[in-house]
Amino acid sequence: MKLVSIITPSFNQARYLEQAIQSVLGQDYPRVEYIVVDGASTDGSVEIVKKYENKLAWWVSEKDMGQGDAINKGLARAKGEIVAWLNSDDYYLLGTISAVVKIFEENPDVVLVYGNMLAVDEHGKTFNTLAYKQLSLQDLLCFQIIGQPSVFFRREALEKAGFLDSTFHFLLDHHLWIRIAQHGKILHVPQTWAAARYHAEAKNRAKAVEFGREAFRILDWAKSQPDLAESITGVERRARASAHRVDARYLLDGGKSPLAWKAWMRAFFIHPPTALVRLNIFVSAILELFGLGVLRSAFISWKAKQLKEDRK
Repeated sequence: MKLVSIITPSFNQARYLEQAIQSVLGQDYPRVEYIVVDGASTDGSVEIVKKYENKLAWWVSEKDMGQGDAINKGLARAKGEIVAWLNSDDYYLLGTISAVVKIFEENPDVVLVYGNMLAVDEHGKTFNTLAYKQLSLQDLLCFQIIGQPSVFFRREALEKAGFLDSTFHFLLDHHLWIRIAQHGKILHVPQTWAAARYHAEAKNRAKAVEFGREAFRILDWAKSQPDLAESITGVERRARASAHRVDARYLLDGGKSPLAWKAWMRAFFIHPPTALVRLNIFVSAILELFGLGVLRSAFISWKAKQLKEDRK
């Protein structure tokens, strides 16, 4: 039976941390090595971790250099054949790890698997379900983003790809997925495995402008890698347009609708099909610019209600 290692990095997330911990410890798979890496929190997080320390393989609370550094500390100690990390404001659904192990056992040539993901608010209310599709390395280079909480990978592939580049702070996971995908197949599984929490303090809201900057940095990095030259050839315009589209999406999430509109328009002029796939970004930005953001909020609320009804 394979050992699965899960790392939770955390810093001042006491409000959500316990749910994340319980979602790992409450899995029905018996061989889970759980590691918690706290960044010297001062909000009561340490006391929460101590409640569960007899069920943890290792934990620490000390200052670090950010999320990437914290996760890398955990990865360095992880012994599992299958590895993942779960941020302290996200959580797994029941049965996730058992399902993941089964998929890896059935697909020995697969190095990374990812499922679908719920998007929940600060109160845990689901407002969207993020259903992904099967992606290729070229898709990743074109910034087809996978919800990080739904991703699991083989340690062997991680060791070949290298740990997280801790100089990235916002798209560090996507950068790693590209590197892992160079060493084998990645596989989408149409099951919902995790929930990602969207709240005012989350990076996608609080520091939205930084995501676009890191997208362009990843693009420049990829173009400099000899092993990626073949993959990026022929999709460079799509990739650059996608970087602008990512920028637009996060700027919109961060309440910067004028900048979001401009970023989407740049994507459109570089590669129209890439921009038009996310026409909703353009429409939402226009609504916000004309003071009609209430219509967008009403649509999101309606969609959340429909999702709730569908799950009954």
